[in-house]
Amino acid sequence: MTAPFSSIAEFKALLSNLPNADKTATAAATERNAQLTKPPAALGRLEDLAIWYAGWRGEAAPVIAAPQVVIFAGNHGVAARGVSAFPPEVTAQMVMNFQAGGAAINQLSRCFGANMTVEALELDRPTADFTQAPAMDEAEFLRALTTGWNAVDPAADLLVTGEMGIGNTTPAAAIANALFGGNAEDWVGRGTGVDDAGLALKAQVVREGLARHVDILADPIEVLRCLGGRELAAMSGAILRARMQRIPVILDGFICTAAAAVLERAQQGTLDHCVAGHVSAEAAHAKMLKHLGKEPLLSLGLRLGEGSGGALAIGILQGALACHSGMSTFAEAGVSDG
Repeated sequence: MTAPFSSIAEFKALLSNLPNADKTATAAATERNAQLTKPPAALGRLEDLAIWYAGWRGEAAPVIAAPQVVIFAGNHGVAARGVSAFPPEVTAQMVMNFQAGGAAINQLSRCFGANMTVEALELDRPTADFTQAPAMDEAEFLRALTTGWNAVDPAADLLVTGEMGIGNTTPAAAIANALFGGNAEDWVGRGTGVDDAGLALKAQVVREGLARHVDILADPIEVLRCLGGRELAAMSGAILRARMQRIPVILDGFICTAAAAVLERAQQGTLDHCVAGHVSAEAAHAKMLKHLGKEPLLSLGLRLGEGSGGALAIGILQGALACHSGMSTFAEAGVSDG
């Protein structure tokens, strides 16, 4: 499918005409949940998840049959400032590892029956250093958004987006700072393992970036273009495409959440089809999820990226749907409901 936008203005326009969950299916799923052979609310959040998923898929008793995991990879000009403990060459090396099936995300995707694909975005050409210029010009930005949009399989019934990009916690922190305010120190973290001096440098780089682009900070989409990266833009494009297809999304960690937050700040409610798969060890992730009103499904101290926490949470949602759609009702089981 050709993406239905060829300009940033057209991309923004999509946000004003979003499809919503099917109210009839939500009501039917709620009614079914009340009849299942268990005490009311005995399955806790699993019940809410099942009803949420049913509404977006338009079925009272759905199953997850075709989950998709897409990993987007990009390189960042700001990495030359020394904000990562690893060199940019690792991005391409890890893409090869993904393609060979050797990364954690490969194992988790396989474990939960997800089709996994990898999209490498111009790795030989890093984005501009956002302290000196916009990370992407309009053409670059639109290519990245389009890559994300086109990466979503319309036949998928669940989406997890992941990322790989050395240095990309710094653009994610800059985006979060621009969207939610506060100080740079509130949003930077150790990422792949920088020391205290590296952490201070990241904060300084974020401050410089926001100062350089102060004129666009009120426009979330421009924040993504000027402070983000190709893989972040691609995740935003994929998440919006999933909304258009009514495909539920499990958000991964700090970087994925920053990419998603851009959409929510541009149009409130855009992330209603998303749940937070986990809260990562990157300290500011929990803060960003709180701003978005997303309660994470898991808290396991993960900080790998790659979509790993989101993929692991596929199992939680599969469990919720297995119970919701597979359990007998009191009438079917011949059990008295009191």
